Order: sequence, then C-alpha cells, then structure tokens
Amino acid sequence: MKTDVATTAPTMEEETWELRLYVAGQTTKSVTALANLKKYCEEYLKGRYQLEVIDLLQHPQLAAGDQILAIPTLVRKVPVPIRKIIGDLSNQERVLVGLDIRVVDGK
Repeated sequence: MKTDVATTAPTMEEETWELRLYVAGQTTKSVTALANLKKYCEEYLKGRYQLEVIDLLQHPQLAAGDQILAIPTLVRKVPVPIRKIIGDLSNQERVLVGLDIRVVDGK
C-alpha cells in the first residue's frame, strides 16, 4: 500500500529571504542603508537571507526591473508579496514593519 506524504510550503520563518538594495555609489545614505540592513538581517534573519546590492551608477538599466524611482531602495523579492522601503533604513521599527519581519521572543 502506497502512502502519500504531505509536503507543506516553507513558512516565512523557514524561507530564504531575497533582498535587493539599490544604491548610487558610496554616498552616505547608501553606506548607511547597507550597514543598517546587514545589522537587521543578522539579528532577525540570520542564515535565512540573500542580499544583492545593485549600484545604479554602474548598472542604471537595472532600475527599471523593480521600478526604482528613488535611492537607496530596499526591495524584498521573497517571500511574496514584493515590498519596497526607500531611505537609509535607520528607523528599525519602520524597516521591520515594512518587511513584515515578526519579532519573536523579545528580539
């Protein structure tokens, strides 16, 4: 007798998050945004994220794909839905809410 094993989709806690940060060179805002994002990812998504940094000074054609109108802009590709946050990401609460990162166990 064959038994079917039910498989479930990974939850947001198990999924690998795909993040893109669009910057324009090494401006103060761009450097600050990257530092803040790395800090949040290591604290809340450690081992569960992929971060791609796209410098629009080197690759301006890539702005159209994610409809980037301002920089720095963070785009969460996965998990869906896609979310965008504009700015240097210094407001931690705004970033966590914007990315829909749920804080667990007082973290």
